[in-house]
Amino acid sequence: MTSRPPHQDAPGLAWLNGAEDRAVRAALHRLCAAPDWADRLLAARPYADTGALLAANEAAVAALGPAGLDAAVAAHPRIGRPDPADPASAREQRGMDDADAALRAEMLELNLAYQGRFGHTFLIRATGLTATQLRDALRTRLGNDPATERAVTRTELGRINALRLTRLAESTATVSTHVLDTAQGRPASGVPVTLSVRLGREAPWARHATAHTDADGRCGALPALPGGADAARLTFAVDTPFFPEAAVTFRVVPGEHHHVPLLLSPYGHSVYRGS
Repeated sequence: MTSRPPHQDAPGLAWLNGAEDRAVRAALHRLCAAPDWADRLLAARPYADTGALLAANEAAVAALGPAGLDAAVAAHPRIGRPDPADPASAREQRGMDDADAALRAEMLELNLAYQGRFGHTFLIRATGLTATQLRDALRTRLGNDPATERAVTRTELGRINALRLTRLAESTATVSTHVLDTAQGRPASGVPVTLSVRLGREAPWARHATAHTDADGRCGALPALPGGADAARLTFAVDTPFFPEAAVTFRVVPGEHHHVPLLLSPYGHSVYRGS
């Protein structure tokens, strides 16, 4: 497996190192469904850099037993049929988007032949490959003997995990907020703020960070969001006469900054995307 150079300042790595086990485990499960793999990566925290994380992935994939490898592979959709609830697989299989009907039909036939021969889904690091390249790889690997194909599948799983872990560690999606007390006409300082994330439509919400607004009503030091987060939620413990808290949920766009101000009054509040 080929790893990328170390990145000591990867913004998502601090979250992976410091977040509670439950939140990190949920994020890792979205990347790879083998529980033993996640256990090993959790136990190896903290990571000095992305290179150390990728080395731990390589060791964890190599250590997977038959059941663990089967569990990891089973969670991946067929090439050409990504799971709509799994944005990672849809992104990785983007090369199939331009495939015509004939090629899609051939891929389905080849996938079924592969499943029948080896007993599991065809697994390949699809990122950057065209539909034709994916088809040709599938054709070639149908000629492998079971032992050889098992080894190739393990290698491909490690490559997919490495790509996903790098995205997780190097996530640059960020969040900030600003709370204004419109009744007083001034910033609201000392408001407790909780940032939660969701790693896919079907995933549970996980607490990512907590903070308080400063004297200017701002909360600008929240940690970068983990890679794979499709939505985030800010919960403000405002404790007004009517609202004990205010919450806003918004979609996450990888690589962008999300500034979400809150305008607060005793009996109402509003939010918007700022800059």
